[in-house]
Amino acid sequence: MGRTLASVSSKGSSEARTLWEVLTTVAINPSNGKCRTLPILSLNNQYSRNFHLSWLGFWVAFLSCQQIGNSNIISLCATLGVRLIVGPLVDRYGPRKVMAGLLAIGAIPSGLAGTVKSVQGLYLIRFFIGVLGGTFVPCQAWTTAFFDNNVVGTANALVGGWGNSGGGFTFIIMVALYDRLVKDGLSSHTAWRVAFAIVPVPVLLSVSVATLVFGTDRPREKLENHSKASDSITHSISHDVEDRADGERSEVKRAPRLSNDEKNNVDHLIATVPNYEVPDNTTRHLKRTGLHVLVKPSTWLPSLAYLTTFGYELAIDANLANVLFGLYQSNTFGQTKAGYIASVFGLLNLFTRPLGGYFGDLVFRKYRVVGKKYWMLACGMMQGVFSVALGVYIDQKANPSLPAVVVLFTLTAVVNGAANGANFALVPHCNPEINGFMSGLVGAMGNLGGVVFALVFRFQPRPFGKAFWLSGIIAAGVNVLLALIPVPEIAT
Repeated sequence: MGRTLASVSSKGSSEARTLWEVLTTVAINPSNGKCRTLPILSLNNQYSRNFHLSWLGFWVAFLSCQQIGNSNIISLCATLGVRLIVGPLVDRYGPRKVMAGLLAIGAIPSGLAGTVKSVQGLYLIRFFIGVLGGTFVPCQAWTTAFFDNNVVGTANALVGGWGNSGGGFTFIIMVALYDRLVKDGLSSHTAWRVAFAIVPVPVLLSVSVATLVFGTDRPREKLENHSKASDSITHSISHDVEDRADGERSEVKRAPRLSNDEKNNVDHLIATVPNYEVPDNTTRHLKRTGLHVLVKPSTWLPSLAYLTTFGYELAIDANLANVLFGLYQSNTFGQTKAGYIASVFGLLNLFTRPLGGYFGDLVFRKYRVVGKKYWMLACGMMQGVFSVALGVYIDQKANPSLPAVVVLFTLTAVVNGAANGANFALVPHCNPEINGFMSGLVGAMGNLGGVVFALVFRFQPRPFGKAFWLSGIIAAGVNVLLALIPVPEIAT
């Protein structure tokens, strides 16, 4: 069971804790109610429960996402639109309610998937199942809302990686169930229909209910010491803030003895303490939403980067099995074996995406937000390089070695997952006042990238390596250009 450490406000306090304390105890920043540890081995606090509910909701969404040809592109387009809509809904209603709603709504078309009798019906069902892809937005916004700057990159990457691994596990679960049903005497046609009725619907509805019952939407929702925390912060920064009784704006006075890091921390505390106004420039910043945000370069830094990395991942998940089957088809190498090998790309998210977020938090300690930016772009560029190498190798060899191909796409998967994790380590620093909107926009751009790369694979099917090296060139080129976009100077 976890225990609660004393509330903290200094940025360096977490470094003194042991790994066991970080994973089992709750240390709350009193200025914003966010957790400065990752108590994922405990379930007796709202931070741990929300952490696990966020990735679980995203994970089970994949149970209905069987991707077939054009239906995959249709589903990606649906998810793109849903993520753009869901972002503002998260800002307004909270991630818990939105996550539960998406899972419940997505369960309906999932249950109807077994009734499809035509290609048009498949496309229609896949379009509405695309609603479940929107669960990524509350997944990321949830952990961003509950975990502080020193661990938010790791938290976002963990829930994103664990949730995204559902893509790999889904293939294993559904194929195993399908094979079992066929062995029990069902026809292949009937087995798929029964599989959809047995697994996705009850699981989606169960997780939806659990999310509503056990989750919370805001850190302070169940904090009994809300007023105490605010008073504590008021006292700790009393030499910096003059609170005017007549309701006028508080005046911020910088103490010369503060280091740059401490100044950043004070800015953050002031901006998040209730009943305190902040300087005019920050007040104006907090009012920028919607179209105002879209003209900011920092909005498009993680968005375009995610287009090249998560978009690439979506296309690989949908096409890698077919490529392997086309290359090595034989009596001993069928579609099922190709699918199992290809599922490795998605399963690697279990550790590659968290790795990206963790290193994002590490570089943040010394290089602040700019360090997260270059870490993200470096991973994206390496993804491009490995993808080009994979494509060139396949095309240059008359009989490419399967082990060599597996090694190359595994290396690509590692840096791809790290890039995705690094991306959502950066997102919380870009327009943090509308985190839901940003999560939705970045997530939607990832789906747009999925459409772009899916079209590359669709219209460049032969030779098999061509789509890989074309996609690699696109990814590397875009990430190089993104280095020109500046990041926010102060981490919020």
